[in-house]
Amino acid sequence: MKKLLFILFILTTTATVTVNAQVKKDTTFKIIITDKGWIRDAGGTQLGHIDKDNIVRNNKGQKLYFIDAGGNVIDANGKKLGTAKKNGSYYNINGENVLNTKDLDKEKCAILDPKGHNFGTAHQNYKLHACAAHCYFLEQEKKKAEAKKAKV
Repeated sequence: MKKLLFILFILTTTATVTVNAQVKKDTTFKIIITDKGWIRDAGGTQLGHIDKDNIVRNNKGQKLYFIDAGGNVIDANGKKLGTAKKNGSYYNINGENVLNTKDLDKEKCAILDPKGHNFGTAHQNYKLHACAAHCYFLEQEKKKAEAKKAKV
């Protein structure tokens, strides 16, 4: 009887550990900026692109934002969203460092929060846009989610 209880204990413990060890799906919003300036989410869905004039546009060609000579990220309505530094760091409207980039190789850089969590990658040619684009499209995703909640 003691052996049976011991075996049941081991099986229960093993099952509990196995269930708890399941890997959680990463739900972090990530973007990828290609060498051609296409901005995609981690699933490959195209969100927009960076045109030859360095303006970020949506899939319909509408202007979303641009970065002026001072590094200010300005939306299509003229509102300042934050500041993009040449080293790839992005600061919100309150001056807080929100995201940074880190070179991965000669072509790619990672988009990281101050704690080092990865939020995507960008081609080196678009390093200035990497963090600004992530923040812009993340905000759009949040607005979509809020609109869905409001409908329910």
